[in-house]
Amino acid sequence: MNVEQLPLGPLGTNCYIIEHEKKALIIDPGSEGDKLIRMIERREISPIAILLTHAHFDHIGALDEVRDHFDIPVYVHKEEKDWLGKPELNGSKFFQMATPLITAREADHEFEIGEMEIGEFTFEIRYTPGHSPGSVSFVFPNDSFVIAGDTLFQGGIGRTDLPGGDLDTLKQSIEEQLLTLDDDTTVYPGHGGATTVGEEKVMNPFL
Repeated sequence: MNVEQLPLGPLGTNCYIIEHEKKALIIDPGSEGDKLIRMIERREISPIAILLTHAHFDHIGALDEVRDHFDIPVYVHKEEKDWLGKPELNGSKFFQMATPLITAREADHEFEIGEMEIGEFTFEIRYTPGHSPGSVSFVFPNDSFVIAGDTLFQGGIGRTDLPGGDLDTLKQSIEEQLLTLDDDTTVYPGHGGATTVGEEKVMNPFL
């Protein structure tokens, strides 16, 4: 399993390409859809789905462009199924950099918490609200990594001052759903560099 991190847009939002034998999952295509598409086609990878850790504007800005180009389905948690088309919920209404306001069509599917299979990919969806009410993390236990979105960062945690955010809920999600993973599990966050569960247990000042 290969994990490629691609920071996109003015906030450097991490899009991830999870690739296995030339098939791929795209996670959080936040911006610069043409750049993302060119990279995927240059590597001759075939995406089969787009997964959203959550539906904030900086994670969905290129969603329709990428989904339409590859003709693939989109998955989001049910708590944020309405956020894709509403700038007042996805946050683009409140940021000058989000011009024009960012919207996307409805997702094709809603996540079910627990083990999931898409094509040849098997992983676990963990519900990790707090940064937003529909935030999820994708755990790949056989490869010892988790895509954590804007829940847990290297030395930090997600902000909770946007619609639906709650600090206590976020800390509980991290404690119960992420820090319970093995210490050597790599954490791929929504912004910034990767870290490990063990490192954040010891070094993260918010925990």
